[in-house]
Amino acid sequence: MANKPLNDEQMREFIVNGYVIAKTGLPPEFHEDVYQRTQELFEKEGQPGNNLLARVPEIRAVLEDPGVVGALTAMLGHNYYMYPHRHVHFNQPGSPGQQLHIDSMTRRRHRTRWAMAMYYPQDTTDDMGPTGVLAKSHYYSNRDRKDPPWDDSEGGALMAGEAGTVNIVHYDIFHRGTANRSQKDRFMMKFLFTRMEEPRSPSWNGDRGEWKGDGDDDVIWAGQWDWHSGHQSSNGAGSTAEIGEHVGRLNEGGTAASLRSAYTLGAMGAAAVPHLMPLLRDESETLRRNASYALTAIGAPAVGDLVEALRDPIWSTRESAAETICDIGLAARDGIPALIDALTDPAESVRAHAAEALGTVSQDGPMAVLPLAKALGDQDEKVRRAAVLSLCQIGQHAIDAVSALRAALQDENRYVRGKAIHALYRIGSPVAQEVLLDHLMMARWDPLTKAGSYY
Repeated sequence: MANKPLNDEQMREFIVNGYVIAKTGLPPEFHEDVYQRTQELFEKEGQPGNNLLARVPEIRAVLEDPGVVGALTAMLGHNYYMYPHRHVHFNQPGSPGQQLHIDSMTRRRHRTRWAMAMYYPQDTTDDMGPTGVLAKSHYYSNRDRKDPPWDDSEGGALMAGEAGTVNIVHYDIFHRGTANRSQKDRFMMKFLFTRMEEPRSPSWNGDRGEWKGDGDDDVIWAGQWDWHSGHQSSNGAGSTAEIGEHVGRLNEGGTAASLRSAYTLGAMGAAAVPHLMPLLRDESETLRRNASYALTAIGAPAVGDLVEALRDPIWSTRESAAETICDIGLAARDGIPALIDALTDPAESVRAHAAEALGTVSQDGPMAVLPLAKALGDQDEKVRRAAVLSLCQIGQHAIDAVSALRAALQDENRYVRGKAIHALYRIGSPVAQEVLLDHLMMARWDPLTKAGSYY
């Protein structure tokens, strides 16, 4: 069945607000059956967690629905990957709701490499405790945004809807489960997806030309639109006075003005790089992050300086440099040797960001494969998780990592093991397939085996 991609207007709304609401084409009785099976599952066994699809495999039809696939493809490109983590949020009558939070472990990156899908198997009205999301909040570095402010009492846009509604959000968006004031149980099933391929062309339908808008924040939105479209924003130039004025605004915390200045500096190109690089050494994480946004938007002209920053004596500077190179992606290919060297950095966070960066920067070839395979033995699980995901992204070029991936199938971390399976699938060579099938034949799950039913 053909997918139903987003159009230009829907993609613009996602870039600005950080969420899209999709509707499946499945009949009401399908969702009723899923609801009843989930309710029975909770009554008899409790939270299925990561085993949700094994216990209720019919939900796969939701994730393969043309509208859901089309929306995820628009956001994450083709061949996106469903991460092994999943969870059922059970909001019972009388629930007070949650505080605003983000689920991601990132440090507020804007380019869409991760997304969450939240499926309702029952009609969900405003009083049943639907998820509330704060539009545009995925762009802000902290919760104390100043214009306008928000607090934990805000529900945001209530993502209510009929059974079969799937809310898909940027992974960094602020959200909360709201209070269930009804007398009905509300289930929401959460799934996490990540990009496998850096964008080279638009993955949605429409004219897909330049960004269309006339607001103050269009410099921000246009940068995301261009990246999703697979081309670098045009780099211009600015005077020293203009650059200095915008650099001075980068430390204004969670304000739209600071983000506008970051992306304005990004549009100024190489001329802004010498003014931004010293900020990566600043004690303020907000200032480092905003400078990173600007350098990311500049792209290739900033890579040489960022490579030098990977050797800085301050670990947080090295971390910011690796994170920025990661976000630049394919245009930062010249940084591959330095990122490989950074896989042995004494700071775990630097090693993790370097491993992550090699997945976006080097996915066109095998240059980083053996160093990443070695990183699968790192003592820090964050490094191993980043390394194995990068091998997933490198895909068929990672054939020399098969032996290391075989060992990673026994890693103590469940997500390293899960991503190792996908990496072998993406490599696709006969040897990789043999290793993969051998593992799956031993690890396969029988969804009918449960307490009281062993045979």
